[in-house]
Amino acid sequence: MDFTAKMLRDDALKGKNIVVTGGGSGLGKSMTKYFLELGANVAITSRDLEKLKTTASELEAETGGKCLAVACDVRHYDQVEAMLQSVLAEFGSVDVLLNNAAGNFISPTERLSANAFDTIIDIVLKGSKNCTLAFGKHWIDSKQASSVILNIVTTYAWTGSAYVVPSATAKAGVLAMTRSLAVEWAKYGIRSNAIAPGPFPTKGAWDRLLPGDLKDQFDLAKKVPLKRVGDHQELANLAAYMVSDFSAYLNGEVITLDGGEWLKGAGQFNLLEAIPEEMWDMLEAMIKAKKNS
Repeated sequence: MDFTAKMLRDDALKGKNIVVTGGGSGLGKSMTKYFLELGANVAITSRDLEKLKTTASELEAETGGKCLAVACDVRHYDQVEAMLQSVLAEFGSVDVLLNNAAGNFISPTERLSANAFDTIIDIVLKGSKNCTLAFGKHWIDSKQASSVILNIVTTYAWTGSAYVVPSATAKAGVLAMTRSLAVEWAKYGIRSNAIAPGPFPTKGAWDRLLPGDLKDQFDLAKKVPLKRVGDHQELANLAAYMVSDFSAYLNGEVITLDGGEWLKGAGQFNLLEAIPEEMWDMLEAMIKAKKNS
């Protein structure tokens, strides 16, 4: 069996209206594509409306599905509420919220400014909270049953990890929220679950995290017992199952999809202890140069 093959039947998400934050690129785009292929309507959100429109047009052409681009900075609750209203106006209802928007960078924590730390907390934790609260309130007020919240976390949400402390802190909060609301909101018909992916290469995120030849020096596949990184379709398959009615009894769970990586060695980026101080200086200079280009 080909692990890159599609798992669910073609109509598995027919009639579902799904919102994917950070859906314009990377894993968000891959999951969105599969949702569309399975018959769902999908709204993708991020701050970059032009990028979203390009992605939406591309995915509609490839899948024949309906993909709506809505600009939203999840750090601001008023923008999240406005995004929700835009989706409701277009689709009539929303069944699934996929909190995928994230930010991260590797750095010794003492090199981070307070603002840099806050930026990651605001996108990952505050952004997930804003979307979860807005959508949850809507579902409860409208008495809509069978709604789903799916959060993308990470294995270092429970192990911690050096050199990505803001992300680890924020993702731990998202995981705690996932499990807490699974209990509190179940009576409203709202299920809350999470996926903790291991290494799934995406050009943008991995170039920011491991710029230059750092990807070769610190090959994350070598930390995985299966000796490979994940394929995007593998994550899309799992996400599609978890937002579908087939997983109706799954609630409050975090499913790890990492080839056994965290069991082999906790803290995904702990291996960066081997980077000397002068290389951190070079990496910072490279990242700043990319931002300014």
